Amino acid sequence: MLWNSSDFKNDVLKKVKFLWQSIRNFKEMGTVVRSGPAMCRKMVQNIHPETDLNIIELGAGDGVITRYILSKMAPEGKLFVFEINPELCEVITDIQDSRMILINDGAQNMAIHLQKHGIEKVDMIISALPFLVLPDDLTQEILQLCKSTLKSGGYFIQMHYIKSISKMYKTIFGNVHTSYVPLNIPPGYVFSCKNGEI
Repeated sequence: MLWNSSDFKNDVLKKVKFLWQSIRNFKEMGTVVRSGPAMCRKMVQNIHPETDLNIIELGAGDGVITRYILSKMAPEGKLFVFEINPELCEVITDIQDSRMILINDGAQNMAIHLQKHGIEKVDMIISALPFLVLPDDLTQEILQLCKSTLKSGGYFIQMHYIKSISKMYKTIFGNVHTSYVPLNIPPGYVFSCKNGEI
């Protein structure tokens, strides 16, 4: 495969922009590194194209996980991508996919945007929101909203860099499955919760 200097330059610029936004808005983003391929693959492993037609992504950053989600979705699926940072939304717009609906707003307003598209429930929610640095009341509001927005049997998927926070998701959803991702930098965890299952 020939080395494409234009693609390399674009990728470097995206990484620099993500790092800069992370430093400027750490309380909003909660990290200064992008998710690596191993983390991205683990985040999307539960997607079933034949049944998961409506998916929400929360805290999309620069769209690195977004691309993995779209690669696994059915052609008729829809991905509602929430990112509160307008400069990172500009980066995400580089993804040319008619299934993606990019929303520059907070996760607490997801119901309003879904209603505009005639959708009440979704099949899966994939989140990289930094709940550890968000106010507790906002965290609880968003998680309860995620639970009520998911179809019965739908999955809530969340990434973190510490394991102890899994208790919070078990309290909300009644169950949690923890996967360790050692090949990410830094190593992290993916928590999977099935809605309606105890």
